[in-house]
Amino acid sequence: MSANNVLKLPAGQGALWQHRLGLMLESTGEGVFGVDLAGDCVFINRAGAQMIGFTAEEVMGRNMHALTHHSHADGTAYADSDCPIFNAFRNGLPCRVDVEVFWRRDGTAFPVEYSSYPILEGDTVHGAVITFVDITSRKLAADELQRAHDQLARANDELEQRVAMRTEELSSALGQLRELSAYSEQVREEERTRIAREVHDELGSLLVALKMDVNWLHKRLGEQEGRSAEAAGDMRTQMRCKCQNMSRLIETAVDNVGRIITDLRPSILDHQGLWAALEWQAQEFVQSAEMSLNWCMDVDDVPDPPEPLAMGVFRIFQEMLSNVGRHAHARRLDVRIVVQAGVLTLAVQDDGVGAPAQAFEAADAYGVMGMRERARHFGGDIQITSAPGQGTLMRLSIELPHQMSRGTLG
Repeated sequence: MSANNVLKLPAGQGALWQHRLGLMLESTGEGVFGVDLAGDCVFINRAGAQMIGFTAEEVMGRNMHALTHHSHADGTAYADSDCPIFNAFRNGLPCRVDVEVFWRRDGTAFPVEYSSYPILEGDTVHGAVITFVDITSRKLAADELQRAHDQLARANDELEQRVAMRTEELSSALGQLRELSAYSEQVREEERTRIAREVHDELGSLLVALKMDVNWLHKRLGEQEGRSAEAAGDMRTQMRCKCQNMSRLIETAVDNVGRIITDLRPSILDHQGLWAALEWQAQEFVQSAEMSLNWCMDVDDVPDPPEPLAMGVFRIFQEMLSNVGRHAHARRLDVRIVVQAGVLTLAVQDDGVGAPAQAFEAADAYGVMGMRERARHFGGDIQITSAPGQGTLMRLSIELPHQMSRGTLG
């Protein structure tokens, strides 16, 4: 053992050194006591005695392990054969421990940090000297720090989970947005293709027929010279018939052009406003789909909303009707439109086959997604209620920019 690990007293001077050590130990705030080879207390300072709830006189001569170190922190017995304090003089093993407790007179324990070193007089071991400090405050601070660390770790874990969830949601939303964009582009391309086909098949054929009739007229006009009166009369009759046919072709072409233009943007929306356009669209739809219509609209004295909002509502209504036509297999359609307290409510109900609620939330329900995105753009909301065999109710609610309060939705 080195000089740093033991306390050596010069031979024959034990009493003198004991006196000097006593004076020094009384001046420190740490607990200090000494034990003999039996583990009995041979000295203790006032600070040490007070920490364990005794006076110094009450501790002298008592076994310190049995008095203050008899149990572990959980209350289980602590054999003195395992005690590091006693091992300091039994086996010459100095120690420093900060994970154990000392016990007070009242039966309560407190965490301590203690050191134990052998006392040597010459080469003879006489016992051990023990210094100890109550580290309750340090333990509390360490526990508080650990709790704060655990809370921070949990908060970090929760934050990481939320970030992961938000990232997944954003990734899913981005994927849906890409799919919706692709679907919208596909719909636009299909619409272009349909319009091009109609222009080619209907207007193109009409214009070709008109061109042939004009060429026929031009040719016959050149053949009039030198004809008899009777032949000229027959030719005029044929030319009148041809002109009538050309007039019918032109009227058909005008009708087709008007229909194509109406498909692109109904002129009624510009000329008569949103309310008339909605009723016209509903009548056109049920006539084409061979369905009965129960129409109810209460918007008296309510001015039309601004053009972008009016177009948005009209397109949402068109998509609602389109969904009915594609999926519902319905025979009757109920449409109710009302403005109350400045909020437009547009409800479309069919008596068709219906569908599970999740069908309208599916990733490929692009029509529904498009309606909801368009409504959300104007601060509105779309609610869909449906069940297999019970039809479907689609309801648009959107705040109008004007003060409107008429009507009640039945």
